[in-house]
Amino acid sequence: MGEQSPLSATSSVHLGVSPLSWVNEVLDDLGKDTTAETCLTQASATGYAGVELSRIFPKEPAALKGLLRSHGLDLVSGWHSGFLADRTVDEELAAVREHASLLKACGVSIMVYGECGRMPENALDIGMSNRLRLGAGEWAAYGERLTRFAQALHDEFGLGMAYHHHLMMVAETLDEVRAVMSASGPAVGLLLDTGHAFAAGYDYAVLIKEFGPRINHIHLKDVRERILADVRTGDLSFNDAVRAGMFTVPGDGAVDYGPLAGFLSEGTYSGWLVVEAEQDPQKALPAETVARAYRFVTESILKPALARA
Repeated sequence: MGEQSPLSATSSVHLGVSPLSWVNEVLDDLGKDTTAETCLTQASATGYAGVELSRIFPKEPAALKGLLRSHGLDLVSGWHSGFLADRTVDEELAAVREHASLLKACGVSIMVYGECGRMPENALDIGMSNRLRLGAGEWAAYGERLTRFAQALHDEFGLGMAYHHHLMMVAETLDEVRAVMSASGPAVGLLLDTGHAFAAGYDYAVLIKEFGPRINHIHLKDVRERILADVRTGDLSFNDAVRAGMFTVPGDGAVDYGPLAGFLSEGTYSGWLVVEAEQDPQKALPAETVARAYRFVTESILKPALARA
């Protein structure tokens, strides 16, 4: 028998992978010929325990559960494009109902919330300096809507909400993430994304220090620092940054994962670590990159975390 995986020593942390390494959710040409079978077969063969939702997967619960089961994989979570920066809680609940029902039926416990309100037209195809922001007087009401929505999501579907800080959205900078957390109640969890923090110019370790108990989902994304500098200097768009290869799998970029290993060693986090890299699958072959990421996470994050525990 092979060496025991560090994950087998704890039942509270699980390692998954995002289909973004195979197919982009926005840029249709990236991975356009990739099938769900290819993605799931390679993810399972590498050793991952689950995947996040993708546009290439069926959206009918029985079909999706059967497909994942045939590959020995769980559904980790699924992204919801929310608009609570601009609309009411009731409107948002109506918009999320079908998606949340699918997640619930597939045994998911966390829904990723990405704020797509207050974004300019064609936001991902314009220079990132054109991002729109909430005014100082808007955060309190926004946080109150987030809290009511998150509580309703839990009460009706049994789902926790993981708020995704994200480039080009209203919570990109550290101060904006702090504003979201300060304005909202504990029902609003925080998705820690190592790559989006780095690309936004701050250390994700600050989020662990300040909001550790509210972190309920983790995306492991790395950043190629030289490309990030070119993106910022040239004021490129988010999609151009993706095409240029700004993001990569953990271990291939400039992000320091030592603080994350320290956080996991405390034993307070229970949930998924999700390897995620928005790359061109023609340039970064998925089977190779996600396998390399699996080895890196195991050797450089999970094993050190267990050694410190």
